[in-house]
Amino acid sequence: MTSKQSHFRFLCTFVYVYFFAQAMSMSLLALWLRSTLQLSGTETGIVFSANFIAAMCSQPVYGYLSDKVGMRKHVLWAVGVMCMLSGLFLVYVYGPLLKSHILAGAALGGIYLGITFIAGSYAIESYVDRIGRAYGFEYSRVRLWGSLGFASAAFMTGRLYNVDPHINFMLASMAGLLLVLMLAFWRLPEHDTVAAAGAKLRLADALGLLRDKAFWRFMVFILSVTNLYLVYDQQFPSYFASQFPDKATGAAMFGYLNSLQIFVEAAGLFVSPLLVRRIGAKYGLLLAGSIMIFRIAGSGLAVGPVSISAMKMLHSIELPILVVSVFRYIACHFDNRLASTVYMVGVSFGHSLGLALLSPLVGKAYDLIGFNHTYLLLAAIGAVCLVLSAFALSPTPPEVTSRKNAAVATT
Repeated sequence: MTSKQSHFRFLCTFVYVYFFAQAMSMSLLALWLRSTLQLSGTETGIVFSANFIAAMCSQPVYGYLSDKVGMRKHVLWAVGVMCMLSGLFLVYVYGPLLKSHILAGAALGGIYLGITFIAGSYAIESYVDRIGRAYGFEYSRVRLWGSLGFASAAFMTGRLYNVDPHINFMLASMAGLLLVLMLAFWRLPEHDTVAAAGAKLRLADALGLLRDKAFWRFMVFILSVTNLYLVYDQQFPSYFASQFPDKATGAAMFGYLNSLQIFVEAAGLFVSPLLVRRIGAKYGLLLAGSIMIFRIAGSGLAVGPVSISAMKMLHSIELPILVVSVFRYIACHFDNRLASTVYMVGVSFGHSLGLALLSPLVGKAYDLIGFNHTYLLLAAIGAVCLVLSAFALSPTPPEVTSRKNAAVATT
């Protein structure tokens, strides 16, 4: 087996197991907070806001350190160990603390979950992209295994939740233990890790992004359009379950549908590079944004299980186009040495900043005007932001060539 095949297979397996753990911990978090812990929409919004504030603080550090250490496994080790301990944290620390002291629980949980499953997922994706560039394989071909891992877990989460939500959390810890064991046996050639490390990368280089107009134009899209769909997704499981005769049926059906959606998403990740190469990364971002807005508005107008399920399935089309377009856009418009920093700050930090601000507001809107009207309001705001993004994003022709690296951009 060649080194390329070996590293590709390891990363596919690692990403599969990590996203399995993420799904076990996070996919029904909103339902657990509202139904099991009996938090209100506003309190749930505060919890999610705390998660994203913590993630936001860690993401620039993740990005700079990832560029600095290159292909060394430091980031993977940190995320793997945190993942391994997540079940114990959720069951014995997070849940009890939220019930007794909501603000303290939200703050502590935000730090742990934000670093492990929010910022951590972006850091792993950026690492995969770096290895893919070095060894010549597509990022999306590895990331699709993450979708399969999430789908595998999502297929079980609803049923296990109805038995005991703690089972899901403990399975997440078992998956984290497997990640740690895998890392202990995986080896990259020493000359590759040293050569890929950003030894000459200075903090001033990373801070220079703040003076780059192209970076801020990219942030317009991230802070507006993509944040609206993410805040919409947060409490969607609770709304989805309400469309069924009882919450237990709704929780189980959400798990089944979430699993189906993610399997379709995995297929989309396999073919989406072909579409994005044809239309260019900028139009890929705008197309994904258009589908997001349609999905949010459609959820506000949906009546009953069938129509809301159809809106949920649109996510399997939108996400593959989005993630491939993001990496190709970064490859086209930014220095490759700063790829992780751009991704962790421009995308991950941008998401967390927007969600930290939006989560409490949208949670309050759910309590005041209901899910339907809140979704329609979000869709209207998103449509305006998408039009602005069409002018703000830098042109990216099909089969993009990086202007700063003079090489065909690959992920």
